[in-house]
Amino acid sequence: MKKILIVLAVIAPLTGASALAAGPADVTVRVEGSGDTLLSRTAVHTTATPVVKDGNNAHSCTGTSVAGALEVATNGNWSGPWFDGLGYGVDVILGESHVFGSGHYWGEFVNGVPGNGACADELAQGDEVLFAPLSESGPGDSPMYLQVPGVAQKGAAFNVTVTQKVTTYDSSFTPHTVTGPVQGAAVGGATTDANGVAAVTLDASTGLRATHDGNIRSATEPVCVHDGDDGTCGTTQQPVPPAPCIHNGDDGLCGTPDKKSTYGFIKSITEHQHFRKGHGPRELEGTSDPDPSGLKDVQLRLTKRAGDSCSTFSGTRLRFVHMKRCGARRGTWFSIGPKTDWSYLLPKALGRGRYVLDLKTIDGAGNADDQLARTRNRVVFFVGTNA
Repeated sequence: MKKILIVLAVIAPLTGASALAAGPADVTVRVEGSGDTLLSRTAVHTTATPVVKDGNNAHSCTGTSVAGALEVATNGNWSGPWFDGLGYGVDVILGESHVFGSGHYWGEFVNGVPGNGACADELAQGDEVLFAPLSESGPGDSPMYLQVPGVAQKGAAFNVTVTQKVTTYDSSFTPHTVTGPVQGAAVGGATTDANGVAAVTLDASTGLRATHDGNIRSATEPVCVHDGDDGTCGTTQQPVPPAPCIHNGDDGLCGTPDKKSTYGFIKSITEHQHFRKGHGPRELEGTSDPDPSGLKDVQLRLTKRAGDSCSTFSGTRLRFVHMKRCGARRGTWFSIGPKTDWSYLLPKALGRGRYVLDLKTIDGAGNADDQLARTRNRVVFFVGTNA
């Protein structure tokens, strides 16, 4: 069949209906190379711009021909010699060469039917152009077509169908094209039966194509795979029920009354921490847990003992005030505002002495965290002394 096609291509003149320029149209172009697809099915719009490949304006094809579509689809990445009365032959496409005499040549198909030449064949709306290497001897390769469902269930088998278009020529070289099934084609890990049908199972969305010795591989066809109600491939995703609200009866969660205080933590000083003389802390820092009622106030109490003298820090006077009797519980609380992550800067670094820092948090419901616990909201520390 290949020798017949070559003769037809050579004698086909640029006259008659096939050579009459058509209007620009939306078509697709695909190029299958020897080892793999060079150009996936690509939608292009042909133009009225002539195609000139060798710089000679006398050697031009219409932009609405197969040559015009190939020019647009490959950005001009193809070449071939000019033949008077025929137009351009096609030797190289996207870097892959098949020249007459090399054993293979670039076969041209329009809608699965062998063409009369890239310049001779005018295209109409919706036409499909295919180029593939064909052997110069032996039976001709026919293009295959794969039909798949656009959507499939994950893990569930579905049928695909592979057909081929076979063109033969009678004694007067009149072509006859018939469509039939392809048996033994490989698709998605399955093989087609005598009817060209195979059962395929997929776990994820992918593209499928059919391959078979003696045929031109099919275009890649996408299949969207869903899991029933996962919201993909047009399915409706089932709403996720909200997590149950967990409460402790009176912690303010889930609409319960808030009768529990939020815990506060001193972060900048650790229990029984010792600071060298002249290096006492100045900035106090801490945090508190989230509370359903929010945080209303954070209060500090800082007391100092130096020898027999005891004092408490006054938040209004911004200095230590003498206490008649020692004891941290006799100190004065002062507010530093409702900040979950809080810090307070003292007027100056703490001097020599033994200190007790207490923290109290009050939530929006009025619950106070006043149960002082060492290492959490009460720390004892020292500056310039060991006792």
